[in-house]
Order: sequence, then structure tokens, then C-alpha cells
Amino acid sequence: MSELEFRGVSVRYGHGRAAHVAVDGVDLTVRGGTTHGLVGESGSGKSTMARVAVGLTPVSAGTVLLDGVPLTDRTRAARLARRRVQMIFQDPLSALDPRMPVGTSVAEGLLATGRTFARLDREARVSELLQRVRIDPARAGEPPAAFSGGQRQRITIARALAAEPTVLIADEITSALDVSVQGAVLNVLRELQRDLDLTVLFISHNLAVVRYMSDEVSVMRDGHVVEHGDTDAVLADPADPYTRELLRSVPVLGEPLELEDA
Repeated sequence: MSELEFRGVSVRYGHGRAAHVAVDGVDLTVRGGTTHGLVGESGSGKSTMARVAVGLTPVSAGTVLLDGVPLTDRTRAARLARRRVQMIFQDPLSALDPRMPVGTSVAEGLLATGRTFARLDREARVSELLQRVRIDPARAGEPPAAFSGGQRQRITIARALAAEPTVLIADEITSALDVSVQGAVLNVLRELQRDLDLTVLFISHNLAVVRYMSDEVSVMRDGHVVEHGDTDAVLADPADPYTRELLRSVPVLGEPLELEDA
């Protein structure tokens, strides 16, 4: 199990008075082997945090650490550690090469392990990964267009797993999907987190889904974390007015979701 830590992370675009502060001095710890929900409205900075964690967005100040190793450094240790943090993107169709069979896309993730696989070993590993996300390995030769949105998202999870991560960053992974197919994706991710002792940063604007998925939750507004704590406690009795506003925007929160596969 790995711990992911953001220390004083800031991200600014531009200079002077025209500068835009997307994230401003955020401290956040994702405890090893847990799922940490990060919520907030559009523009709150939560997706910027995801991109910082995997090195797609540079920090203006602060650092991100994985088990104490600063991922923002330009050292060999940092490069090796970054391989252990993988991201699942919001739109699976954009994340997969439309001309490439899905099995080949999953196999590309194996390159991040730094190991060499013989052809048969590679095919066996791809089949195992597809089975883990409930995709028939016999369909590995088909293109992404042959699959539904929920299936494509599960394929991107398989590709992330191919890199043998200890941390997964899930950025709005069900927001582009029909409600009827979200359950299969979320249930697969929950099972993988439990079975593989993964650490997950789960980013969403949907508080009901965050409640179903997360052990802890942090609420972001205008680049700051305004509230943090145990998910059930925060959502049952939020201390910050902004969190209360977010809760009022949910039509029915009710009991934790019981999502069926689709």
C-alpha cells in the first residue's frame, strides 16, 4: 500500500495580475489502501490536482510525494515512483486509440513496468487484466468502437493496471457514462482497490457516488480544500457552508448507493 501526499501544492497559469490560480497551497494526504474522494464544482481545482499527481501539470510551488519520494523531482527515484501512479481519464473513447485493438492498448501499459514480456506472456497478462475488469479476453482484437461506454472505461482501467500501479487517480470516470452503466465501472474499481490494496484518489462532482466509493473526502472550492474528514461524517453533518450547498444540490442522498452491474 502506498501513501500519496500533496504538500503546499499550488498551480498558477500566467504572470502578474493576469495570473490564474487553479490550486493554492493545498495539503492533502491519501492514506495507503484507502479511497479518498475529492469533490467540488467545475473549476474548483480537483482535476488539476489529478494532473499534478501524474506529472501532466507542473506545480508552481509545493511537492507531491509517494511513500516519501518527491514525484516533482527530476531524479531516477522520482521517475520510477511516477510509474506507480496511474490515471483513469474521464472520456474513455478519447483515451483509447480508435485504430488500435483494445488488447494492444492494454499491452502498451506493460511497457511502464520496465520489464520485457515474451509474446505469450504478454497475451496471457492482457487476458488476465481484461478478465479482472469483466471484459471477455476473446474480444481483445476488437477496436474501442465495438464496445459500450462502460466497457471502454473498464478497458482503460485494465490498461492502467497493466503498469502495476500502487495508486490510481480516477478523474470523473463515470460522468461521461449513462447512469445505467455507471455501476459496473464503480463496482470493478471497488473490487480492485480491495483485492490489490490500491490507494485511490477518486475525483467526482457527484456526492452520492463519492459516498459509495470513498473512505475519506476532501471538498475543494476555488483552489482550496475547505473541508476534510470521514466521508459519512462529512456528508452527514458538514461544517463548511460550501459543502452544505453541494449537498443541497443533490436531489436525494438517502442511503449509500447499491449499484448493480450493467
